[in-house]
Amino acid sequence: MSMSSVVDDWIDAYKADRNGALLDLIQFFIHASGCKGTITPQMMQEVSEGFQDVIKQMTEQFDEDSGDYPLIAAGAYFRKFRSSFCDFVQALVRQCQYEIIYDQYMMDNILTLLTELSNSQVRAFRHTSTLAAMKLMTGLVNVALQLSVSLDNTQRQYDAEHSKSLSKRASEKLDILMQKKKELEEQQSEIEGMLNGIFKGIFVHRYRDFIAEIRALCMDEIGAWMKMFPKVFLTDSYLKYVGWTLHDKQKEVRAKCLNSLIGLYGDNEMTRDLKLFTSRFKDRIVSMTLDKEYDVAVQAIKLLHLILSNCGYDTPVLTSSDSERVYQLVFSCHRPVAVAAADFLNKQLFINKVSFEENVNPGYTKRGKRRGVNAPLITDLVLFFIESERLRKDGNIFNSALMIVNNSNKIWEQFYSKVWYHECYYWHYPIFTHFFTKIIEVIKAESSQKTASRDRKIAIEDRLRLTEHFMVALPNLLKKFHVDREKVVGLLQIPRYFELECYTTSRREKHLDDLLAQLSVIVDKHTDPDVLEQVSRTYSHLCDDEFAIFNKVSISRRAVIDKWAENFRFALAIFKDAEDNVDEEEIYNVVQNLKRLTHLYMFNDLTQWDLYPKANSIIEMHQERPDTIPQAMLLQTVKFIYYHLLYSLAGLKNGGASSGAGAEDPRAAIAQLRKRVGEYLRACELLLASSPHKKIQEESYMSICDLLVIFAPQLAHSSPNLKSLVQRPSEPVQHSLVDFVREFVFTLPDEDDSEDDTAKIDALHQRRSLLAAICKLFVYSLIDLRLAAVVFQQYIRFYSDYGDIIKETISKTRHVNKLACAQTLALSLKTLFRDTVREQGGVLDQSSQEYGHMKELARRFALTFGLDQVKTRDAVAELHREGIVFALKRDESMFNETEPPANLTFLGILVEFSAKLMKQDKRTVLQYLDKHISPHQLSNQESLWIPLVTYRNSLLQGAGMDDDARPTAGKGRRGRRKKNMDGDFEAPPTPISPATPMHQPPTPMTPQMQPPMTPQAPMTPQPPMTPQNVMGQPQLSSTVMRGDQMRIQEDHMMEYQ
Repeated sequence: MSMSSVVDDWIDAYKADRNGALLDLIQFFIHASGCKGTITPQMMQEVSEGFQDVIKQMTEQFDEDSGDYPLIAAGAYFRKFRSSFCDFVQALVRQCQYEIIYDQYMMDNILTLLTELSNSQVRAFRHTSTLAAMKLMTGLVNVALQLSVSLDNTQRQYDAEHSKSLSKRASEKLDILMQKKKELEEQQSEIEGMLNGIFKGIFVHRYRDFIAEIRALCMDEIGAWMKMFPKVFLTDSYLKYVGWTLHDKQKEVRAKCLNSLIGLYGDNEMTRDLKLFTSRFKDRIVSMTLDKEYDVAVQAIKLLHLILSNCGYDTPVLTSSDSERVYQLVFSCHRPVAVAAADFLNKQLFINKVSFEENVNPGYTKRGKRRGVNAPLITDLVLFFIESERLRKDGNIFNSALMIVNNSNKIWEQFYSKVWYHECYYWHYPIFTHFFTKIIEVIKAESSQKTASRDRKIAIEDRLRLTEHFMVALPNLLKKFHVDREKVVGLLQIPRYFELECYTTSRREKHLDDLLAQLSVIVDKHTDPDVLEQVSRTYSHLCDDEFAIFNKVSISRRAVIDKWAENFRFALAIFKDAEDNVDEEEIYNVVQNLKRLTHLYMFNDLTQWDLYPKANSIIEMHQERPDTIPQAMLLQTVKFIYYHLLYSLAGLKNGGASSGAGAEDPRAAIAQLRKRVGEYLRACELLLASSPHKKIQEESYMSICDLLVIFAPQLAHSSPNLKSLVQRPSEPVQHSLVDFVREFVFTLPDEDDSEDDTAKIDALHQRRSLLAAICKLFVYSLIDLRLAAVVFQQYIRFYSDYGDIIKETISKTRHVNKLACAQTLALSLKTLFRDTVREQGGVLDQSSQEYGHMKELARRFALTFGLDQVKTRDAVAELHREGIVFALKRDESMFNETEPPANLTFLGILVEFSAKLMKQDKRTVLQYLDKHISPHQLSNQESLWIPLVTYRNSLLQGAGMDDDARPTAGKGRRGRRKKNMDGDFEAPPTPISPATPMHQPPTPMTPQMQPPMTPQAPMTPQPPMTPQNVMGQPQLSSTVMRGDQMRIQEDHMMEYQ
């Protein structure tokens, strides 16, 4: 049965018995709220001034235990019910609009009922009645609109008839039109009264309701009213409610407000009435582009896009600062936000495109060719990218912006067809080529994504067209700009995005020859590391044996390597022959030749040239006479041998028979590589300990750390025949690595104002890489975890620089060995405690900043244990045991038990871990503590014993024991208590379940560990907003933004991570 039929049946029943039909309608609204109560005719007869008594009786019969009611219940059935409920209310108004709604009975009773239900304390009543009232008002607005149209038509007919001469005027028709006009005015007056009653009696109260769903539906409906009947509702007196609710704390409410505004600003005719609203609430809308809820941020950007497009006021609505805030979102990691911001940017750049093409002459190039009409617009896009380069965080972050431009205007096509190939007008921009590589990345990503087959096909065709174009253009560009380092670095990135089969399928081998020739020239001309690295990458990419060009590229690469290998041998021979009479030129020749070979070695295998003996001879010369080898030469040698060892190992893994010339038998090759690795590690250890040059120490340190990971015991698991290559660091080496970190990583940088921000960032990145290198060794259990105490104790002091790395290291090491990690954390605190006591002259000042720092460090360590106490119970118990033993340990010279131990204050720090103990473990730790102290020590009132009392009280809390319990002599009990090797207690065993496996293998840790994203804290209900009489911000507003989190939020989230 259709909804119209249901309403028709009710209308027929109403005409036959309006009391009974009204009772059925009221009962329907009660049952729709989830109430099972029944309203009887007697209850309706007792109704005199409202339905308060009826609602009270229904409230008593309401089952609120479940908390669900039809409008919020899950499932397809209830979703259909909500939709049908709304349709029924609107159909009721639509089919009763000509007679029944004006009988002053049905609507009066229904509006009274809904108004009183909307004020109920029962959420179900309030929500259902508000929805019904809002849909009822939407239907009445439609009726009012039709009445307004009919009244205008009647008035126009009356005026037309009245304007006729007396002889032609029909008086009867005038009377009929006048009577009709009066009837329409009376009906309009009644409808206006109903609308005012619903708005003032329900909407004004419910748009501030405690429940977000109710507030959201109010904002949704008021937007519909404004769009449906703007003449009445699109005024400041109604718009202010939407503006105030933009500050709501719940995302769904803010989203509904923005959706309503998007519908209004999308109509050019309505924007004239939105001028005052725009001026008052524009700043709030701009700020919502940074909303922590990405869906809301996307809607805010779309709204600003409509404001930019349709609000053609006398003065620009959006200032340059407003637009810049949106521009920056092009670099958002969240794709929908970036796409929306890119659409805004695209509109801003091309807003006057039509008039520009008609009225402006773009000019001519230096070659006399006319520039494309979009050349200045492309300039704006490139300049925007250049100015925003500092905001980039990774290579793909600009993709979204280009994707919009790519799909809408094919700007990349104009780049190469109208600008790039025909002129060099833009090449004074340093990162122009980098901008182009982003375009290719977009096309490459689009062609590999799971998009529609048509879009993917278009992206592949675009990529092929760009490949074919730059296969021809790139050699010429490299030839023209081969002396410009920045441009060469950018241009050399382009071949990595080529479709290499195009060289043969399109018969462009000649252009490949030109490209290879330019690569050779660049290697000859440049010694810059970035340029050489890009050349090495390009050779590696082009030398793909899956393509037909492999042989040609391989021969060219071999020729380049042969040339510089021979140059290196010759220059090194001259250097050795010169002995003490070596000059700068001879040193320079060796260094530059070796630098080229080293960078070629980064991405290409040079082991067949067997340059290791020559390079190793430099190390041997340095060991014999350190002053004869310059720093630059030694640095390049360390790098070169490192890559040689890596490629030698790769050759053995891949089934190669040699690790260099002269070792054809696999066993001999393995023995040779083992010898070389041992020699290299010993040389790096010596350089790390004795070299006066920081760069050499850093390179030696990184080489040792990386090789220890590469030649770790796991190598034997993957390749048993390489078991003899496994390297294990000696104890002196481990201490040398830790000492290096302590000296060069955990140091405060000099506040040098002359140093630019880029240099400072690069220095910080280098220090983070150094720290991450040794942290990998801790995670893979390649060095003693106790040495990590030096790293862990710096967690707070260097939190902003290395906090994420240290926290991740603690987490990973705990997965490998919970007890060892807990012991290391305890050792970190004990070491820091000893150092602090020593610095303060042997007596710790508990009011000092250093003591507070240790307390904070312990609190942060406790947070890393997370919320699952079952998984970490053994580790936490072990940490308490370590702390108790340390705090209560007495010197051999202390015989007086009334004198507190020297480290007793440490228990005040250990208190931070008490909350991480389970209830039964607290009792166990408490018994262990009581076994090591005497009763009179707890009763000692001296301040020096306060840490003991405080720590013991922290164990009593939640332990289920009497707070006044004192340690007593042990009593006999059945059975024996299991003891460990030291005679100490053992925590109860952790239950084993699939979620807590006995052993978890270590997972790799990247050198750049990213800090975890802080999740959003749940919103708490807030008091309702108070509307104002003027358009402005409400007294109680909320701006929910993405930004810095308060410390309490950070600590709360750290618990959950």
